[in-house]
Amino acid sequence: MATGYAELLRAKHAVRLLAGTLVGRLPNATAALAIVLFVRAEGGSYTLAGVLSAVYGLATAVGQPSLGRAVDLYGQPRVMFPAAVLSALGMGVFALAGIADPVVSYGAVLVAGLFTPPLEGGLRALWPSVLKRQDRVHAAYALDAVAQEVIFAVGPLLVTLLVAWWNEAAALLVINALGVLGALSVVVSPPSRNWRSEPREAHWLGALRSGGLLALLGAFFFVGLALGSIAVAAVAYADGYGDSLISSYLLSALGAGALVGGVLYGARVWPGRPENRLQVLVAALAAGYLPLLLVPGPVAMTALAGLSGLFLAPALACSFVVVDRHAPAGTVTEAFSWLVTTFGVGAAAGTAVVGPVLEEAGTAAGFGVAGAGGVAAFLVLLATRGVLSPRTAAPGRLPDPVPGGGAPVKAESPANENDRHAAPEPGFRTGHKA
Repeated sequence: MATGYAELLRAKHAVRLLAGTLVGRLPNATAALAIVLFVRAEGGSYTLAGVLSAVYGLATAVGQPSLGRAVDLYGQPRVMFPAAVLSALGMGVFALAGIADPVVSYGAVLVAGLFTPPLEGGLRALWPSVLKRQDRVHAAYALDAVAQEVIFAVGPLLVTLLVAWWNEAAALLVINALGVLGALSVVVSPPSRNWRSEPREAHWLGALRSGGLLALLGAFFFVGLALGSIAVAAVAYADGYGDSLISSYLLSALGAGALVGGVLYGARVWPGRPENRLQVLVAALAAGYLPLLLVPGPVAMTALAGLSGLFLAPALACSFVVVDRHAPAGTVTEAFSWLVTTFGVGAAAGTAVVGPVLEEAGTAAGFGVAGAGGVAAFLVLLATRGVLSPRTAAPGRLPDPVPGGGAPVKAESPANENDRHAAPEPGFRTGHKA
């Protein structure tokens, strides 16, 4: 297992791209907490803090696919770095101006969200050109999913430390400065500078004209909803025991479970169709959420939370492969950005839905929202298995893995790049080249 990941990370530029992307994503991973802490320190209400956080989240949801499409059209450096600078400037204005002028506050947070660079999608677009082999690319997707759990655990801790050492405004400024440096590290690297998207068919829907991608987005909206509801239900559970730390235990256990599952999943090459495997993984994810309805004591509940997270990172890693197989030619960054957006919108919906459920029906029903979200995600995949079949995958995409997994990246004929049915089996895309 360790040898496989070590081989992946020894590939030229791999560590730099992964580390730069993680650092560049710190502002986005910490924005909700940092905004709330800053507003409260300025004397603002929780309502104001929540609304500003929501504005940032919605702006990010709008900006990510749009910037992803711009990356596919104009390349990574010309879009990613200017976006990172504008996003940091927006948050910098917010930190320096405070909340005295609502127009400035909302405008600054809106700019920060809209211009959050699509570093996640950009990294996944680069992996094939950097790693060359399908087994390494699949392992990198798993490592990427694991890294998400790490950054969303470490990021809030870093904000807390910066607040303790300096203050809330300094935390905002430092985190966003680090984000710019992370983005800069990525875009000046040779793989990012040399990457070009495939020729794309002019279409206003862009990546969304793929039925397979739409099916996947529908399913992962509900996965996001499940996770968003768990975060709030965990707080309600902790309140019931009079110990706010219990919620952090539950969420940390969920993250640890996802980390373990992701590491184990990426340690081997999985044969068969990723579309079929994704159905199994999402079904297992849904089954892991259902026992949370039992709401046992804190120790047992922490264990159940850990088990519920085991299939999260594997499901995400497999979804990345499926996105790559179904994204229309020339839309890969946009397609990955849509997945990020849909997942985030689903999480926001989960936090909104679970509140009234907790108030009306109690903690168990709150965790039931997570179970319902997981089941709904599986049912969406089941209902759309026709459009997610290998026959509908775009030619020039990641091939089905084989035991041994050492197949190199193969080029497709440019004439077939935009014809979804021109080739009987998908292969690697040509556009992912340095």
